Amino acid sequence: MADVHEQYAIQPFPERRGHGLRLRPWNAESDVDVSAWLRGLSDPEFQRWNTPLKIVRDIDGARESLRSRAEAAVDASGVSFCVTEADTGTVLGHIGVNEIDHVIRSARVGYWVLPEARGRQIATRALLVATRFAFTDLGLHRLELGHALGHDASCRIAERCGFPYEGTLRGAMFEAGRHDAFRDVHLHGRLATDPEPAAPPSPQR
Repeated sequence: MADVHEQYAIQPFPERRGHGLRLRPWNAESDVDVSAWLRGLSDPEFQRWNTPLKIVRDIDGARESLRSRAEAAVDASGVSFCVTEADTGTVLGHIGVNEIDHVIRSARVGYWVLPEARGRQIATRALLVATRFAFTDLGLHRLELGHALGHDASCRIAERCGFPYEGTLRGAMFEAGRHDAFRDVHLHGRLATDPEPAAPPSPQR
């Protein structure tokens, strides 16, 4: 998909809308976005299930992290969306299409939701929108979703969005807060040729 790669290297990826959400690029120069990014990565629930290679501890680190996400979008190796309410623009969380391989046409998806936005199927709705973007705009064939063993909420989100469980990867991610120990990962996958899952219920006001 060299043509897709070249397209996004020249022109930033577009925002996407669906299921009551707006997915837009993060802005590393926006104090609101940087603050939300830091809150998301600092949240105890996020840290329980995720251990980034580079830990973000402060505003400067958060801004640098967002700038690196923007660089990934330019070279078409990853796309990071700020998930917001479609009508108000309130920031709700993040979803990314990461580690894009334009030769085999595959990528990995990951997401988090801010504490105050949980319980509203934000991750489910965002994943459906991002998946359609990956299969249509990016022309990908396969998406993978991996989460730490025991993260039952992510298992349910994956299944609802048409990502069936495919197996357990042993020692495939870091233990919480450590870079010297590992834990198992549940792997889910979805193909562009798989049936479209049922639409989620209308967002509750």
